[in-house]
Amino acid sequence: MERRKVDDTSLVKLMMCFLLSSLMLMGAVSSSVSDKEQQLIRRNLLANGLGLTPPMGWNSWNHFYCNINEKVIKETADALVSTGLSKLGYTYVNIDDCWAEIARDTKGYLVPKNSTFPSGIKALADYVHSKGLKLGIYSDAGYFTCSKTMPGSLGHEEQDARTFASWGIDYLKYDNCFNGGSRPTVRYPVMSRALMKAGRPIFFSLCEWGDLHPALWGFKLGNSWRTTNDIADTWDSMMSRADMNEVYAEHARPGGWNDPDMLEVGNGGMTTDEYIVHFSIWAISKAPLLLGCDVRNMTKETMEIVANKEVIAINQDPLGVQAKKVRSEGDQEIWAGPLSGYRFALLLVNRGPRKYTTTAYWDDIGIPPKSIVEARDLWEHKTLKTRFTGNITATMGSHTCKLYVLKSVS
Repeated sequence: MERRKVDDTSLVKLMMCFLLSSLMLMGAVSSSVSDKEQQLIRRNLLANGLGLTPPMGWNSWNHFYCNINEKVIKETADALVSTGLSKLGYTYVNIDDCWAEIARDTKGYLVPKNSTFPSGIKALADYVHSKGLKLGIYSDAGYFTCSKTMPGSLGHEEQDARTFASWGIDYLKYDNCFNGGSRPTVRYPVMSRALMKAGRPIFFSLCEWGDLHPALWGFKLGNSWRTTNDIADTWDSMMSRADMNEVYAEHARPGGWNDPDMLEVGNGGMTTDEYIVHFSIWAISKAPLLLGCDVRNMTKETMEIVANKEVIAINQDPLGVQAKKVRSEGDQEIWAGPLSGYRFALLLVNRGPRKYTTTAYWDDIGIPPKSIVEARDLWEHKTLKTRFTGNITATMGSHTCKLYVLKSVS
């Protein structure tokens, strides 16, 4: 297509459209914006309409690694429905690495691995869609994926984006391995543009590991961006990812989220209390809630954690503000953030080896100091009888937490 010069009038229009889009995100522009103006807005921003709240679903990597096949994916989709998790919002079924043959076909197209996905990805997408769910897939902004068992999309972005759209893909996790040393800020925009041209809204997850601080530039390119390297199923790994992710809290917003990696809840490396802390931090951090366990065989304890409607509601709150650490004293941390309806989410975490009593003060949280506050304990599922003024105090055992929703009553 011929590149045309942009005159001053066009520049003004573009600037107005950018302003309009920003106002629309804040609810300040009504439906009076014309269809033509909205089309121009969509052409000049990512604006795929996805990720207005953090995505929820499942990903194959943390539990299965490369040991995946179409039977596992179908049974996982079945389990999300039969357990009721899909009704709670867990709707993405995401295939990670190792799903394709090592070589493209003669026309350069990716080929699903015949030994594990003999029916092809389109048939699998149709099955997942028939369950009312969405199918995600994985590729890499390099020459190979991280497993080096299949090709990456570098140099094939438009072809692969069209392929994913034709298969009915709803989510793309885009990794960062074997990239030849080129900058992610050069490689990732190519796939963003390719997805926008492919004709199907596809949630774009930038799995760039926090390499070049994608929180600073990811919103223009994707719907989420990894702020950390891979998580492991240990307390230290999980908490370090939470710490690294928290630094970028101000960059999260509806349509684009900080991603400290997928959930390890239910994989067996941490205690139940530690998994409760894990799920609480991810929820209050507005992180993607992507289950990483085998949902076909969850324990009662795992199900009670990941199916906590009140905690999920914090994650999915439409205000879309990521919580921050408002105070940290040694191993004692206070995380807080605003919610819709003039409420606040408050998380007290004891990272230490012994029982500890922690106090959260209103002026740290952003509540007027003399406010009388009602506190809802989201893991005990009860509203505390005491009304609190100025602060709230809780005693917690090692590696445990308290998660509240606070609401002023006076």
